[in-house]
Amino acid sequence: MKLEPTLEQLKSLYQRSVRVTALLLPINLVRLDSRTNRIVMLIGDTIQIEILPNGEVLIE
Repeated sequence: MKLEPTLEQLKSLYQRSVRVTALLLPINLVRLDSRTNRIVMLIGDTIQIEILPNGEVLIE
């Protein structure tokens, strides 16, 4: 089975990527977690973003 992000996830990923790079923060990791079907982004040293399949964003 091939795991692919949803269209909503891709839109949220693009929006967050543009915002983060405008702040000149490095995006260290982007990964689609096969267990939860969430996109995980690690930004800088301390920011973790999770993008749910419906496009909702969780920031820690």
